[in-house]
Amino acid sequence: MEKSPETATAAAEVAARFRSLVDADDVGSIKQTQHLILGRLQDSNAVLTHFNEYSERCFAEVSSDFASKTRLLKSMKADLDHIFSKLRSMKSRLAATYPDAFPDGAMTKTMDQRPNLESPLD
Repeated sequence: MEKSPETATAAAEVAARFRSLVDADDVGSIKQTQHLILGRLQDSNAVLTHFNEYSERCFAEVSSDFASKTRLLKSMKADLDHIFSKLRSMKSRLAATYPDAFPDGAMTKTMDQRPNLESPLD
């Protein structure tokens, strides 16, 4: 698409009027501030990139250890639950076999005194 000489002249006139609206010193100050902000943002981006890489390395180092400890804790909880269920059944068998060995209400207090770890704390 070709521009006519009148269009080019009109465009140049509009551009000249826009330039006359803004002071050149203000434009230079804005450019300098933008370059300063750009530099700070690039520095921040470099620091955050380095931190992310460091965090990724640290996570890779501890994630396998964390996973093995989690499996160990789950296994220990399952073992303890099994032990406590055996103890409860032994206590109830003892109470059934020797009803006069335990005073009334003593068995209900001692049957299971573990805190409920599944419920939220108050």
